[in-house]
Amino acid sequence: MDAQERAARIKLLVLDVDGVMTDGRIIYDNFGDEFKAFDVQDGYGLTLWWKAGLKSAIVTAKKSRIVSRRAKVCHITKVFMNAKDKGAAYERLLKIFKVPDEEVCFVGDDLIDIPIMKRAGLAVAVPYSRPEVKELANYTTKAQGGRGAVRELIELILKAQNRWPG
Repeated sequence: MDAQERAARIKLLVLDVDGVMTDGRIIYDNFGDEFKAFDVQDGYGLTLWWKAGLKSAIVTAKKSRIVSRRAKVCHITKVFMNAKDKGAAYERLLKIFKVPDEEVCFVGDDLIDIPIMKRAGLAVAVPYSRPEVKELANYTTKAQGGRGAVRELIELILKAQNRWPG
């Protein structure tokens, strides 16, 4: 089954943050405050996702007020932070949203993401993902994480479902 066929079945989009929603860099100032840069087109893509009536979630190993704020702005339905065991967080998401693996798209980039990559109906990697993650991916975005990868994926899925507004 190709990525288009898998995309047509997706009802829940699950995203990692660092390296997927951002370029992977974490910047600290002299006071220990953390900075992350998010892509505006990714954000608008997530708004289009929400307007299409679809659900989204974040599963990240870190805890960050910045991620909470971005999730709210982008209408992300559920956020799991400090998820050291992403597989357990994924199990909770399946129960919360009452969806099977086949209806989930997950975007990851590093080894901690592998448990979800192995199960998601549409497993997606960004170009500079670890080789083990890319090997499991059904689709690798052309755009980098934090530089339009999320938007590219949302367009792919919404077009496969005839929900793209353009």
